Amino acid sequence: MNEKKVVLLYTKEQKSTYEIADHFKTYPNKIRRILIKHGVELKSKSDAQKNALKKGVSKIPTAGLRRTKEERLKISKSLQERWEKISQKDYDKHVKKAKDRWSKMSDVDKKKMTSAAIQAIQKAGKEGSKLEKFLKYELTKSGFTIEIHKKNLIPNENLEIDMYFPEIHVIVEIDGPSHFLPIWGEDKLQKQIKADENKTGLILSKGLAIIRVKNLSDSISLANKENLKNRLVEILSKIENKFPKKSERYIEIEA
Repeated sequence: MNEKKVVLLYTKEQKSTYEIADHFKTYPNKIRRILIKHGVELKSKSDAQKNALKKGVSKIPTAGLRRTKEERLKISKSLQERWEKISQKDYDKHVKKAKDRWSKMSDVDKKKMTSAAIQAIQKAGKEGSKLEKFLKYELTKSGFTIEIHKKNLIPNENLEIDMYFPEIHVIVEIDGPSHFLPIWGEDKLQKQIKADENKTGLILSKGLAIIRVKNLSDSISLANKENLKNRLVEILSKIENKFPKKSERYIEIEA
């Protein structure tokens, strides 16, 4: 067997050990041993699968399948537990891989990704974030009336309310990472903090209650979304039963 060709097929042509084994009419483990012998770093199972999907050698196993909410919650909780238990060493490896992928990306691809991120933020601003949509759907199912991105609630003030519960006089604001971190620069952050404080003050001055949800993650797991929904149902139900006194109308929780 031509071992140099084995290495070439694996490293340059991105063939899998199974494809190379089939080419030489042998078995994959033999191909792996040859690669290790020549100092070739073997792809992880995840990278090998991604490569196979990209080349069309295999198909996404879950394509076309629709999981139940219970199944999705189970998967989400499992992933959450995995990340909570991850060692600092493994976490640093994930971060390094992400940075390496970004550094190897062409300027064109970087520009496309940045543009897509900006468009997603703008779309969320107009239509509501995924978290807002999730909460609207789930809280409506729980019996609450909700208006998303309500404007002109407070006369003569150019305010847009994330979630308004008209029947119980409550406002829920979903504060993403840009409300706490200098994602767009320190000046923008300070302006955002001041705007949030002014908004809270105006809402409270009108006799409304406000719940600010602090969400420091760009992506929140289904398990955490479910926990947040349950927490909001608990708070909103208490307010529905008895509207809080003035000193208790500002509530802050974390997603």
